[in-house]
Amino acid sequence: MTEIKVRQQYDKLATIYDQRWNSYIVNTLSFLKDWAQISPSMTVLDVACGTGEFEWLLLTENPTQHITGVDISEKMLLVAQQKLKEYPYISFHTASASALPFENNSFDIVVSGNSFHYFDDPNAALIEIKRVLKPDGTVIILDWCKDYLLCRVCDFILKLVDPAYKQCYTQSEFHSLLKSAQFDIKRATKFQFGVVWGMMIATVTPQS
Repeated sequence: MTEIKVRQQYDKLATIYDQRWNSYIVNTLSFLKDWAQISPSMTVLDVACGTGEFEWLLLTENPTQHITGVDISEKMLLVAQQKLKEYPYISFHTASASALPFENNSFDIVVSGNSFHYFDDPNAALIEIKRVLKPDGTVIILDWCKDYLLCRVCDFILKLVDPAYKQCYTQSEFHSLLKSAQFDIKRATKFQFGVVWGMMIATVTPQS
């Protein structure tokens, strides 16, 4: 099962992850924060939150923001908890994106950055995200975009050498997954930074 391999891989990387991928993390998650425009009153769920860098970006601006982070790597979450221990309104939980330990209609906004390409069952994850989202809530997902040549190359290589990796998607494929999970796409774009990283982002809401 891919999730077990992802957990094992990121447990090993946890203590060096922020330093190793600093530029990538800062660029992508800063873009996500600016795109999302999360108000201080919103309750936020971050699916596959890793070491809590997105949480840190939000909390440095709004220290009383209510944020919940979930990840399948306990050691990544330990880094996040240590990093953000001074903030009282944040909590972290070990959980799969496909089995979120929360009640229905719990969050105003759900975000997920740089993790969709690891999801074993993206449709199941999207359905679970919709379950915990309030009826008038918003979901924002940022991930690699296979429309870019070097992302296609990375996708091909990682499928051969990385047992934790699942796949990345073209923007069209990504939007099809969102629509099949009964989301309406409100805003979307794709962009590139550096030589390698082609990204896409979408803001979606549950279909009424």
